[in-house]
Amino acid sequence: MERVSPGRWDPLAGALMTAVHPRRPVRRYGPEEDRGVAETDSLLDALSRREPVASSDVAVGLLAALIGDVDQRCPSVSVTPST
Repeated sequence: MERVSPGRWDPLAGALMTAVHPRRPVRRYGPEEDRGVAETDSLLDALSRREPVASSDVAVGLLAALIGDVDQRCPSVSVTPST
């Protein structure tokens, strides 16, 4: 039997395999199938639009702080070389 490298289609398994667990099929969750994915997508969309997000999650707070830091630094960065 031919050995299948990770990430390739295995006709015996019937699903795309992951590199971490070669025999575990890739999960295909989207906003339609998983409520958590929909919530995460809406949260990331709000952050990308620079809207305030009410969340007690430390990671969300860190992302919001990083976005604020980048927004503050961007106007002070010059793309024109100095002469």
